[in-house]
Amino acid sequence: MHKVANVLNALPKSAQPAARKALAEIRDAEDKDHATRAIHAFSEAFAVKYPKVVARVVDDAEELLTFFDFPAEHWVHLKTTNPIESTFATVRLRTKVTKGPGSRAAGLAMAFKLIESAQTRWRAVNAPQLVALVRAGAKFEKGVMIEGSNPPDQEVAA
Repeated sequence: MHKVANVLNALPKSAQPAARKALAEIRDAEDKDHATRAIHAFSEAFAVKYPKVVARVVDDAEELLTFFDFPAEHWVHLKTTNPIESTFATVRLRTKVTKGPGSRAAGLAMAFKLIESAQTRWRAVNAPQLVALVRAGAKFEKGVMIEGSNPPDQEVAA
């Protein structure tokens, strides 16, 4: 989401609606192949007038599309920074209201308690059983686990 904002800020207002739509097509692509084609289409549409802006997307394409290497059920979580942003917004809001925490220890304690309280409202991860497979090194292609990529300790359990 930050990349989209940075790219749009580098464009004139008149080009932003079309760029926003093209960037949404990249983000919401069906799989990595479609996203790569959407990046190519973005490049063709904007490279002549805005080569530096296109370079921001094309040069970072591999990093931007990394979430496609994880289970499809997790894509919704990986495409957003909302859990981070909303958590720190809670802490920032409370810190401003109290005019600062007073001391470093008090600030850490207040931030810890606010984050601990905020976690009760967090959205649960889709398909939590896949988290262990990802951590164990299972490979995914188009959001589906590749046969034969089961980590050794998972094969025994299956």
